[in-house]
Amino acid sequence: MVTIKSKKQIELMREACRMTAMTYEKIGQYIKPGITTMELDKYAEKVIKDLGGIPAQKGYPSGEKGVPPFPGTLCISINDEVIHGIPSSRRVIKDGDVVSVDLVVYKNGFHGDAARTYIVGKETPEKKRLVDVTKQAFFEGIRYAVKGNRIGDISHAIGEFVTKNGYGVVKEFQGHGIGEEMHEDPGIPNYGKAGKGIRLEPGMTLAIEPMVTAGKPNICILDDGWTIVTEDESLAAHYENTILITEKEPEILTLL
Repeated sequence: MVTIKSKKQIELMREACRMTAMTYEKIGQYIKPGITTMELDKYAEKVIKDLGGIPAQKGYPSGEKGVPPFPGTLCISINDEVIHGIPSSRRVIKDGDVVSVDLVVYKNGFHGDAARTYIVGKETPEKKRLVDVTKQAFFEGIRYAVKGNRIGDISHAIGEFVTKNGYGVVKEFQGHGIGEEMHEDPGIPNYGKAGKGIRLEPGMTLAIEPMVTAGKPNICILDDGWTIVTEDESLAAHYENTILITEKEPEILTLL
């Protein structure tokens, strides 16, 4: 069931989303070649806790039998890893790595969810274009995130933009509603037909998150039960924000 947030709930949610954005501001300054993904994870956890929030992904259940809960504050996915990469003290971020970071902050009963992709150190035109197209796909999608439109209008805009630019759209994972729960209805695919799905109403809060591959869109899961990689080992990027549907234009809650 899709939940419509009250004014009070939206204000509480703004705080969790503001903390998410503030944490990314710190991550962008901290991430560099030579640090481990565990160092980055521990740093982000401290930032979130110092702000008064809770890292919501830590301990999140997988939903798959036999797979332990997610152990980190951040999902850190490098190069051909699309999403859900597990932080490790043995994984060193190298110069030129494409690093996707996904985090969720919990505060006052509500969640703020966002993802960013960084090119750490030396970038190439190919890597920059992948990251730029992934980010722009989000903004292409939210042009349609207005009262009276449908979920499919967002999905279609994202998918069309990504494929037009020669990239693959991951279909097995999608955006979602968000609020008191990290994942709520509705699901928001990054592809689909315009005019399909539920109508958008003011008070809906949505996490919209294009996941894009430089090669084919096929993916597979690693033995850890969490990490999703591209089947052809091509690079991937991820960009996400939590937004609010209003009477007019959508409001992006996880940008400062």
